[in-house]
Amino acid sequence: MKLTVILLALVLQVFSLENGLMRTPPMGWLAWERYRCNINCEEDPDNCINERLFMDMADRLANDGWRDLGYNYINIDDCWMAPNRDEDGRLMADPKRFPSGIKALADYVHSLGLKLGIYEDMGNKTCMGYPGTTVDDVVLDAETFASWEVDMLKLDGCYSSAIDRAQGYPGMADALNATGRPIAYSCSWPAYDGGLPPLVNYTLLTEICNLWRNYDDIEDSWQSVLSIVDWYTKNQDILQPVAGPGHWNDPDMLLIGNFGLSFEQAKAQMALWTILAAPLFMSTDLRTISPQNVDILQNKLMIKINQDPLGIQGRRVLKTKHEIEVFVRPLSNNTSAIVFFSRRTDMPYRYKTTLGSLNFTDSASYEVQDVYTGNIISGLTPDTRFTVIINPSGVVMWYLYPIPDLAEKQLPEL
Repeated sequence: MKLTVILLALVLQVFSLENGLMRTPPMGWLAWERYRCNINCEEDPDNCINERLFMDMADRLANDGWRDLGYNYINIDDCWMAPNRDEDGRLMADPKRFPSGIKALADYVHSLGLKLGIYEDMGNKTCMGYPGTTVDDVVLDAETFASWEVDMLKLDGCYSSAIDRAQGYPGMADALNATGRPIAYSCSWPAYDGGLPPLVNYTLLTEICNLWRNYDDIEDSWQSVLSIVDWYTKNQDILQPVAGPGHWNDPDMLLIGNFGLSFEQAKAQMALWTILAAPLFMSTDLRTISPQNVDILQNKLMIKINQDPLGIQGRRVLKTKHEIEVFVRPLSNNTSAIVFFSRRTDMPYRYKTTLGSLNFTDSASYEVQDVYTGNIISGLTPDTRFTVIINPSGVVMWYLYPIPDLAEKQLPEL
């Protein structure tokens, strides 16, 4: 069976996603982590999966500064559908919870300068039991999404076989192209085949998908965040080279603003996702989010780094016996981002090092800006010994740029 899947995947490399989208990691809001499959609109009308929830979040993106910073997707997840397809075999939105239909919701979202994403599953049914997309449904469903003027499709993989996935995921890429509408394509294919070669063909994925889930779903806990970071760093030699403009590894949603992370842990997830060139999809209640969490998610320098046009995914370059890890991401214009990350749980740790020990050796002098505090340190040479103080489960993040001549230095504009 494994050999059959691999051979089939090689044959299907004739497919290609030619949409020119997501040249930088996508940003926006996604319903799942915060709202799951809450369809109890009678008792919980403000927090159930219905059209009003997505309109409310679209309003918040447009009116509270999110859209102007790049958070421009409003993404529906599972449980939006009616229990059955219509008499012509087409998908339908639940008529009680989405009485206006998905096309009307898309029109509303577009009127605010935003984009609408939708969810389906490459299987007999979705993860929560709603109608899935079989291989025979791919073309019809792609045409349906295009007719609704949807801007992104997340295609999950519950209740699918390896053969279904090997046929269906490339088939959907071809079908989306054929509609003529630019629809970004998020594939969960690798997550259902273990995330790694030989069962996962990342060369093929970069040709057919704009982003892909390749590991477990995130849960609202620090342990879940750490498990994802561990898997990405363990497999970074495989994952890092395949990310780039138009095709991204997706470690799943941001938890910031929910219940499971402390303030330091929230800052750490944002920094680590940014260093990994990850999509930034919030999944929280934007109507009630605290100013403290807004500050993390709306950090302009952080977003500038995440959206760097080179699109190179960062790597962990150092792990110490004191539970300190260092990640580096190369950026455009010869700049870089560095994250000093503490897994300690006792007290702030004073980590001493040099830029030279982190492989920054090709400039006489560097300047760094602390991404969270805004503090600037000038005149660091590769041999300058410095100390960063990292809080437990926290980070210090630097934006670093070489200064050939200190007299001519100029801080890049945000």
